[in-house]
Amino acid sequence: MTSSIVRLRLEPMIAPQPSHRLLEIRNLSRAFGGVKAVNDVSFVVTAGRIHALIGPNGAGKTTLFNLVAGVVRPSAGQVLLDERDVTDLPTAERAQAGLQRTFQNLQTFSELTALESVMVGAHLRSEPSFLKALFNTPAIRQANAEARDRAEMLLQRVGLDTFRDSRSDAMPYGALKRLDIARALAAEPKLLLMDEPAAGLNPAETATMRDLIADIALQGVTVLLVEHDMKLVMSIAETIVVLDQGQKLAEGTPDEIRRSPEVIRAYLGGGIRRRRS
Repeated sequence: MTSSIVRLRLEPMIAPQPSHRLLEIRNLSRAFGGVKAVNDVSFVVTAGRIHALIGPNGAGKTTLFNLVAGVVRPSAGQVLLDERDVTDLPTAERAQAGLQRTFQNLQTFSELTALESVMVGAHLRSEPSFLKALFNTPAIRQANAEARDRAEMLLQRVGLDTFRDSRSDAMPYGALKRLDIARALAAEPKLLLMDEPAAGLNPAETATMRDLIADIALQGVTVLLVEHDMKLVMSIAETIVVLDQGQKLAEGTPDEIRRSPEVIRAYLGGGIRRRRS
């Protein structure tokens, strides 16, 4: 089922803020055995903008995403989130600091409804004690009510309100992609890492995804995405970082990347086009 929405109108997750260095990658490296999957990579992600990370298979994109998210520890270098060094923080603490991630291989709760799945994301922003949760205190009931309200709003905003009570294992793939985004947004992130958001989508679903990503950024959530769909990347990203064999090959605007001889030789094969590498 393809959403009929053309432009989404999201309520602000966080207050819009002046552009600043939200994420800094400083000389980041990660070796697996004798192979450097990421080798001395540095770049900055500016708040409120859409950044893209591209490169052929094996370029190090997934490893770099995992380093930023805290799934993998670096061999060298630093990750700074909002000027705070989070290099050694686990994923849960990075989430509390404002970093959320969506997945190419969807991480869904098959036993939960769409509404309940998004509520899980909303609860990441609360810190109830064990005793409060055990005895269902007024604070817990209020937190649950607020999480439900936010989840219902987000389902509507991403075009999934008709799936409110559907189990995620009964939802179509395109809808699950947007459900994963709604779950991440429910945690009110500052930075959203998106791992191939358009993978497996048809053209109409891809257009809807593009509008959703654009509106997320307009409402103050910074986006860093990995994506193979060059048409999508070139139409939406403001800054693109190109990786090749674990190293940063180029960085710039879409026009600059299109004209880069190094990028054309190493990745794009003579010109930018939609391609899966």
